[in-house]
Amino acid sequence: MTDPKTPKQASEATLAANRGLAGKLNFADRDDFENAARGHVASLDGGVIATERGTKVWDLNVYDFLDGDAGIDTINPSLLRMARLNMHNGLFTVTDRVWQVRGLDLANMTIIEGDQGLILIDCMTTAEVARAGLELFFEHRPRRPVKALIYTHSHVDHYGGARGVLTPEEAASGAAQVFAPDGFLEAVGGENVLAGNAMTRRAQFQFGGLLNPGPRGQVDAGLGKVTARGTISLIAPTDIIVQPVERHMVDGLAIDFHLAPGTEAPAEMHMFFPDLGVLNMAENATPLLHNFCPLRGSEVRDPRIWSHFLADAVERFGAKTEVLICQHHWPTWGRENVTGFLQRQRDLYKHIHDQTVRLMNHGWRPAEIAEALDLPPSLADDWRMRGYYGTVSHNSKAVFQRYLSWYDGNPANLNPLPPVPAARKYVDYMGGAADVLAKARADFDAGEYRWVAQVLYHVLFADPENGDARHLAADAFEQLGYQAESATWRNAYLYAAQELRHGVVKLPPRPILSPDLLGAVATETLFDFIAVRLDPAKCAGMSWRINWHLTDREERVCQTLANETLTQIMGKVADDALATVTTRRDVLVALIVGKATVAEALEGGALTVTGDGSVVTGLFDMLDGFDMQFDILTPGPEHL
Repeated sequence: MTDPKTPKQASEATLAANRGLAGKLNFADRDDFENAARGHVASLDGGVIATERGTKVWDLNVYDFLDGDAGIDTINPSLLRMARLNMHNGLFTVTDRVWQVRGLDLANMTIIEGDQGLILIDCMTTAEVARAGLELFFEHRPRRPVKALIYTHSHVDHYGGARGVLTPEEAASGAAQVFAPDGFLEAVGGENVLAGNAMTRRAQFQFGGLLNPGPRGQVDAGLGKVTARGTISLIAPTDIIVQPVERHMVDGLAIDFHLAPGTEAPAEMHMFFPDLGVLNMAENATPLLHNFCPLRGSEVRDPRIWSHFLADAVERFGAKTEVLICQHHWPTWGRENVTGFLQRQRDLYKHIHDQTVRLMNHGWRPAEIAEALDLPPSLADDWRMRGYYGTVSHNSKAVFQRYLSWYDGNPANLNPLPPVPAARKYVDYMGGAADVLAKARADFDAGEYRWVAQVLYHVLFADPENGDARHLAADAFEQLGYQAESATWRNAYLYAAQELRHGVVKLPPRPILSPDLLGAVATETLFDFIAVRLDPAKCAGMSWRINWHLTDREERVCQTLANETLTQIMGKVADDALATVTTRRDVLVALIVGKATVAEALEGGALTVTGDGSVVTGLFDMLDGFDMQFDILTPGPEHL
C-alpha cells in the first residue's frame, strides 16, 4: 500500500490538463532564452554561497533536475519554461558601464560604473548574497568603492543585503549616498514590522522555501528561484526622492528619478540614465504578470495607477531608451522592443482592472469574476504577460477588494459563523465526515481537485485530526500544484500538501524582527509595533503615561495606556507621567526584540528610569510574543 505521506505521481487528469496547455503555447519562441543568456560573463562558482561557518545561504545545484529540454510531467510546462529561464545566473554585461548580477537571489543587483566608483541599484535579500555578488563583479572588473546605493522600492529582496555592500559608517560620513523613494521607511515599517510575523508565515506558502526542490517540490518562485537565506539588514537612506521627477548627478552620471508610488510597492521609483540610454523600471515591468496582492499579503496595489506610471514612463523615456532593465529577470534591448513591451505591460494591468470593475458593476461577485475573466489573445500569447507570479484570478479579486472590500454584498456573508462552528454545521448537514470523504474520493478520481480541496476544508476544520481527510486533501492540493502555471500557486498547493502530511515545521527560535530593520524605521513605528503586541487581558483597568527620551536622536515620546490600548504622541512630555525613561534607540530596539530586559538595561546603565520603574517593566510583560509557525490549514487549538 502506498504511504499516504509520500508525494504522488501526476494523475491522468493532471497529465491531460498540462498537455492541453502545452498545445496552446509557442514553445518554438526562444527570444527570452537568448536575452536571458546575453552578455553572460561568469556564473556563480559552484552555484553555492555559504557563510564563513559553511552554512549554505544559496545553492543552485538543488535545481539540477531542470537541466535539459525534456518535459517533467509533475510541472506545468509553461512554468517549467520559466523555471529554466531563471537558472541563468552570474554576472552579465548589459551595455557600456552597466552590469547585472542575476540568479544569486530572487532579485537582481544592478552595478553601474561611475566616474570614481560604483552605483548599485538594489542589493538583494541578505548581506551574504549581496557581498558574493559584488565580489563576483570584482573578479572581472577593477575594485572600486561604492559611491551610491539606490533602493528602488520597499521590499526586502531589494534592500536586505545593504550591509553586504556598504557600511552604515560609509553612508553616515557621506562617502556613499543611499537613495530611496519618498515614503520608503514608512512602507518598510508598515509591511515588514507591524504585519511582519504573519507575512513571513504566509510567505512560506508563496515562495516554497520549506519545500524540497525537485520535480514534485519547489521549482521556482516566478520572479526568480527562491529567496536567499542569511542576514537581513538595512541602512537608512541619506537622500529621499520627493518630486515626481528629479535629476541628480551621481558619481558623474545623470539619473532621472521617476517616482511611481502605489504601484508594485507603496514606495517605488524608476530611473532613466540619459547618458547611457538605459531605463530601469524597478519591479513594475518584469516579464510576467505581477501581483496586485501577493499571497503573503500586502496593501492591495492599484493596477490603474500602475498602468498610468507605465504609460508615463513610455512617454517620458521610451523614445530615448536603448535598453530596459528591471530588478528581476533579464533586460530588453532595442527601442522598438522596449516600447512594445512596456505598452503591453501597461495594457495588461489596465485590462484586468477595467474588466473586473466592469463586471463588478454588473453585480458579479469576486469568485465569479475570477472564473470568467481572461486576457485577450494579444496579451495571453506573449510569454512575458503570463501569470508565473500573479494570476488573473487572484489579481481580479484584489481589484474587487480595493473598491468594494472583502464583502460581496450578500448579507448572508456579512456575519457568517467562524470557520470551526461553520465547518461542523456543514459536515453535519452533509451527513457526516465519512459520507463527505466517500464523495470526495469519487470526485478526486474524476479530477475534481478544486472541489475536493474546498469541501475537505470543512472536514478538517470540524475535525483537524481526521487522518483520511488530511491525506486526501493533501493529494488534491498536490495535483493542483502540478497543474499550476503560477509558481506561487504551485508553492502554496505543494506546501499545503506537505504540512497536511507532516505537520507544521518547527523552526529554531529567532528574534521577532531584524534589529537592523527596527533600527532604521521611524520611532513612531517602533511604538506602533509595541502597541500591536499589547494583550488587553494583561492590562485591564490600568491607565498610565510614560515619557521616553531617546538621547541619541533627541526624540521625546509620550506613551499612554488607556482603555486597554497603547497610543503615543511624538514630541510631547506629559507632566502626569508615572515614569520617565532615558535611553538610546538601539536599547529600545533590543527591548522590543527581546535581546535585553528592562532589568538588564538598568543594571548595565543603558537605561535610566525616574518615577515608578515597575510601570516600565510591566509594559514589556504585557506584550505578546508571536509564534510564526501558527496553524493555517487547520484551526489552531485556541479556536477549537
